[in-house]
Amino acid sequence: METTQPAAGELTTLAAGQQLTVRVPGTSANLGPGYDSLGLALSIYDTLTVETLDNGELEFDLSGEGADTLPRDASHLVIRAINTALERLGFRHNGLKITADNVNPHGRGLGSSASAVVAAVTAANALVPEDARRSREWILQLTSEMEGHPDNVAPAIFGGLALSWQDSEQYSSARADVVPSVIPVVAVPDYELSTETARGLLPASVGHHAAAMNAGRAALLIHALTKAPEFLLPATEDYLHQSYRAEAMQPSAQLIAALRSEGHAAVVSGAGPTVLALANGEEEAAIVASRISDFAAGNTPGVAWRVLTLAVDVEGARVELHRR
Repeated sequence: METTQPAAGELTTLAAGQQLTVRVPGTSANLGPGYDSLGLALSIYDTLTVETLDNGELEFDLSGEGADTLPRDASHLVIRAINTALERLGFRHNGLKITADNVNPHGRGLGSSASAVVAAVTAANALVPEDARRSREWILQLTSEMEGHPDNVAPAIFGGLALSWQDSEQYSSARADVVPSVIPVVAVPDYELSTETARGLLPASVGHHAAAMNAGRAALLIHALTKAPEFLLPATEDYLHQSYRAEAMQPSAQLIAALRSEGHAAVVSGAGPTVLALANGEEEAAIVASRISDFAAGNTPGVAWRVLTLAVDVEGARVELHRR
């Protein structure tokens, strides 16, 4: 477990004048029955450009999602994550210029906070000298600690389908390739739901029968996503969390029920309220997108939805170093 922290007073100052950009995909966790264990990287990207300064200043230019509400000082999640990562690596900065372009909607269940910490820790790791850099598994460990679970950070780091687990304080993840015919379609409502609120609605325990049923569907889901997408509808049936959270996102629950009744593999994306449909092929993806628009117009008149037909991201977080 690569998380040894240097003693106080041993931190080395980063060289000024470095500049890099990190591009991180959004993610959808749970995917129905894979609660806190399965996650999928999606082709919706936030970008973070970081330049090291030597004047002790913090410059923060933020655009896109959250630009009107998020702080632009040391309290921002990105700054806190960069500082934490640098300290773990044995370094500190003497000023930063950060430019963030947020495309991933916040508070919607598409892993926006996970993308932020992955971008920040990846940037910090790339800014230190090459012989001090750590592996992507180290990034997984630190970002999982920050987020409290690995289901969103793992696909943001590695791309594809992430199968994640925890042993005591150690986080691990295995990557799997999704069959090319699987096309994610997301319906993003104009209301938010915090992860804390959604988790607070879950019972402390579930029955053995429900747990066994859920385990079977989660196993089938991995088979469906990697080998046999014709099983996506039964494979996305959940017995652990969605029904308990439905009261906090009634429009989303109604849309999921409507899509599933018509044979489409629709689930809550992460903690919600975004709806994720896993279509098998372009034809079904087009049908799902059209059906979402029709349903929303007739059944959720007070909610505006953005419908996005995406792809499964296969690369994960990417770093581009700017040479001078």
